[in-house]
Amino acid sequence: MPRYTYVVLTNPVEGREDEYNEWYTNTHVHDALKVPGFVGAQRFKLAGAQRNEAPYPWQYLALYEIETDDLQKSIDELAARYDTPAMVISTALHPERLGLIYEELTPREEAQP
Repeated sequence: MPRYTYVVLTNPVEGREDEYNEWYTNTHVHDALKVPGFVGAQRFKLAGAQRNEAPYPWQYLALYEIETDDLQKSIDELAARYDTPAMVISTALHPERLGLIYEELTPREEAQP
């Protein structure tokens, strides 16, 4: 079955970071994992040390693992649930965000000891 990674870059609304993180971690991720094809999720926060200098437009990253034979169907279902009782969107989520879906190209490599 084909595998994909949905990369989502977001920020909280100014002054509402705690509310944003509580909602994203405890509500939104679980709602997203109810979408057919979505099989895993993990969140990240931008680290203090970076290779390049600021500015960094996105402070938060969510990676969603998708496994499906019909990617468009999963995307359509995600869109249909978005901002409904099945997937409530917090007003603490800044409206500017970026989400892109990538198709797996190679197997995962690991460092050799």
